Amino acid sequence: MKTILHKAATRGHADHGWLNTYHTFSFASYFNPERVHFGALRVLNDDKVAPSEGFGMHPHQNMEVISIPLKGYLRHGDSIENSSVITPGTIQVMSTGTGIYHSEYNDSATEPLEFLQIWVFPKKENTKPKYDNFDIRHAVKRNELSLIVSPDGNAPASILQDAWFSIGKLDKGVKKTYDMHREDTGVYVFVIEGQANVSGTVLSRRDGMGIYDTNSVAIEALEDSEILLIEVPMV
Repeated sequence: MKTILHKAATRGHADHGWLNTYHTFSFASYFNPERVHFGALRVLNDDKVAPSEGFGMHPHQNMEVISIPLKGYLRHGDSIENSSVITPGTIQVMSTGTGIYHSEYNDSATEPLEFLQIWVFPKKENTKPKYDNFDIRHAVKRNELSLIVSPDGNAPASILQDAWFSIGKLDKGVKKTYDMHREDTGVYVFVIEGQANVSGTVLSRRDGMGIYDTNSVAIEALEDSEILLIEVPMV
């Protein structure tokens, strides 16, 4: 087993007033040559957006973009005429392919918005852009590692990559084993809330760790915790 540890305090950070953002991997003005990507996982941004503020229309191309609201209301608009508002319990998936413009705003005038934005390199480039929202509430089971994104239709959402996203909402003391789907993948474990022992390493709130060259990962919740697992090809 090989691991790459990213403590929360070591992430890139920018506070623009309307946006307080942390970057696990190199992004915008933050560049660390040792933290450009983990396999096909390119971006993991932890964003807090002020009321009624947000990202205006901007382009994406050849990237799978997954947005996971943690608190508040995320409003999306794009150049292929989609418009929607999502909240925790729903995720947004966008295949940007040949190119798409989109915007993301806090739809509340009073409450901050918190969400994770994740980019994954696609398996095939220059596909037709598409966008959709997926309700994951029925899929996420307490004290299980619940699959929410997969490449093959056995999860609420799918992306154009051999990647699997799971969420664990675990009570203190619960132990689970995560089994890899393929031999050439690695899993990035990100603690959204709480604290967990992940294969011998204690991860606290917003810590992340990439794990590869293993068939499974042991997880024990040291507190009531919410954990995101992103399994991606390493090549």
